[in-house]
Amino acid sequence: MRAGIGAFIGLALAGAFILAPTIDLTLGLFLVAPFGATSVLLFALPNSPLAQPWSAIVGNIVAALVSVSVCLIVQDPVLRIALAVGLAITATILCRALHPPAGAVAMTAAMSPDAVRELGFLFAIVPIGLGTVVLVLIAIAYGRLTGRHYPFRQFDAPNIHGTQDPVPMERLGLSEADLTNILDRYKQSFNLGVEDLARLIGAAEMQAAAHRSEPTTAGAIMSRNLVTVKPDTTVTEVADLFRRHRFTAVPVVGEADRFYGIIFQIHLIDRARDDGLRLNRSFGKAMGRLLDRQREIPVQAADIMSVGGPRATSGTPLSALLPQMADGAIDAVPVLDRGRIVGIVTRTDLISALARESLK
Repeated sequence: MRAGIGAFIGLALAGAFILAPTIDLTLGLFLVAPFGATSVLLFALPNSPLAQPWSAIVGNIVAALVSVSVCLIVQDPVLRIALAVGLAITATILCRALHPPAGAVAMTAAMSPDAVRELGFLFAIVPIGLGTVVLVLIAIAYGRLTGRHYPFRQFDAPNIHGTQDPVPMERLGLSEADLTNILDRYKQSFNLGVEDLARLIGAAEMQAAAHRSEPTTAGAIMSRNLVTVKPDTTVTEVADLFRRHRFTAVPVVGEADRFYGIIFQIHLIDRARDDGLRLNRSFGKAMGRLLDRQREIPVQAADIMSVGGPRATSGTPLSALLPQMADGAIDAVPVLDRGRIVGIVTRTDLISALARESLK
């Protein structure tokens, strides 16, 4: 709403008191379509580097000068339009005044060669230059009235107290040069300003600090996108899942993710022993023998799953998970919510969480 009302006010004032909605070749004071695009940046994205006064004013004027030059030289309409826009983009980048509506300024001029030839290079001053300046001034006033910073406050500008200390959220230990280098490295200098990046990094550090001050829970470290089996899944299929994914545990669930139990590797090995198979040191070979036996006597997941092991909720702290898996008998703990499985914490998840805790 704020952006839409701002654009309405900006264009209404410019059109009512300075620029006319129709082309006036006598004075050259008329609204052009690119002003609508400029309004999007000034009122909806005032923090963008592309919306700052230098980019808006200089970008539009430079694009207008380039397009007028092309109109005076090139007659072919397709070549004229393509060349005007391409050269305008290049010129605005060289002037460090990239402003997307400037491309529309160039295209507008190239599509109206007769009007542009009559106005000449005055087209860059009025309506383009004057219209852009008016919109920028209205955006500055509107920003202050609605609590936004425009033009964008520079990295080394005084804070709200008038001192040179950065505000607490921007005390990063990183200089302006460091932040600029980050933006350049990831090719984001046209999309994000140094001040924006400082504020985002500060907010991220504050969020991370908040996480460090809270106990780690099962919900923070659990695996959520689970591979599960049904109670009637054959042991042949279960063993194939273990071999294919190298799982340590597979939950057994029913309709609507209702938790029934969990199968560990040891359950498959015990089943093979119960069937009188000679076990090898290799788990893979034991599974191969079990699969051969299953062709004769089919067994389902419900027949070998464990139903009485430890369980957790998303809010279970890490300290409560440790003793459950410390003795080595349990490889994973299912995380339940009202009887439904929502995740699983494996020994690998627990080790990774402890490693992160040790680095805090």
